[in-house]
Amino acid sequence: MIEMKDVWKTYPNGVMAVNGLTVYIQKGEFVYVVGPSGAGKSTFIKMMYREERPTRGDILINSQNLRLMKERHVPYLRRDIGVVFQDFKLLPSMTVFENVAFAMEVIEAGRDDIRKRVMNVLDIVRLKNKARFMPHELSGGEQQRVAIARAIVNSPAVLIADEPTGNLDPDTSWEIMHILEEINERGTTVVMATHNRSIVNNMRKRVIAIEGGRISRDEVRGAYGYES
Repeated sequence: MIEMKDVWKTYPNGVMAVNGLTVYIQKGEFVYVVGPSGAGKSTFIKMMYREERPTRGDILINSQNLRLMKERHVPYLRRDIGVVFQDFKLLPSMTVFENVAFAMEVIEAGRDDIRKRVMNVLDIVRLKNKARFMPHELSGGEQQRVAIARAIVNSPAVLIADEPTGNLDPDTSWEIMHILEEINERGTTVVMATHNRSIVNNMRKRVIAIEGGRISRDEVRGAYGYES
């Protein structure tokens, strides 16, 4: 599903963010990516959806080599990868429905398909009754649920979540995690970068810890392993 083989990433300023990283994530796994600030987690995550390209080494997602991929093919890759960010990235002038539908309009889906699928994913994230609301009318947790709906509306094989609970209170964070767990149970591979010690320690999924650009731990039912 996701495979990294001896991956290195050095930025133009000389900073080495990832240092000989090798890892394999199977289809249907739920994986936490943890580690101290500046350890290389963000680069690790960004390389999965080709926001960053490795300096050397290979990254394969569904047998597609992201390092060798031409720029014109990247949008097609991202149709199969949903991404959720800490700061939601919703379009403020669009309704909840329109924000989610936009992801399907980009791939030129039919109007009937869009309406059916958007309402279906809004039901999954418990926001079907707020389809016509504007983002500013929603709580932070509701906005993040809209972002999740947008990320999964095209039925991606992989969902990447970069600190999705970072701006949320504990109760709301757990609501988001239960939704992500449900999405995972439906067959989507979930990779989540997080600093949330409580969530990682309580949910006991696979934990990949990155320190100094290398994998320091890879545990099937791991713990956070760092001070809050």
